[in-house]
Amino acid sequence: MSRPESLDAAEGGGNEVDDAVRALLLLMPRMVGRVKKIPVPEALRSFALAPRHLSLLAYLLFDGPMTVNELAARLQVAPTTVSLLVGDLSRKGILERREDEADRRRRIIGIAADQQPAITAWLAPGAAAWRKALAPLTPDQRRLFVDTLLAYEAAVGGEEQG
Repeated sequence: MSRPESLDAAEGGGNEVDDAVRALLLLMPRMVGRVKKIPVPEALRSFALAPRHLSLLAYLLFDGPMTVNELAARLQVAPTTVSLLVGDLSRKGILERREDEADRRRRIIGIAADQQPAITAWLAPGAAAWRKALAPLTPDQRRLFVDTLLAYEAAVGGEEQG
């Protein structure tokens, strides 16, 4: 499989960091554009789902039902934020809340059974693309890649990386 010239340029000549930055500045808008073109399944279009919903749905799809606090920890947001999202998606019939058998005060959040196929179809292409891209890497390389994206996100957001 041949690589785009911009990626090959990132490996040689000139200032290597600047070459890599240049390659990424060209690549990132194309990636974002392609991700934005993944169509929302017909069954979900009327729900006006936003990127914040996508992250929450991805966790529930891949990791199964969980509590609001577990979702908040994974999404790195406050439980009240997750509660608002869950409430919104529950009213739309996308999520279901049920009692936790171990502690009836807690609620377990999951994807509604009738919405599961559409959500799976929506998220599967992105998951398959990441698997294909990450599979050839070693665990250390995958960790470095993810850490690099996190550092970039923090730098763009003006946050300190800790």
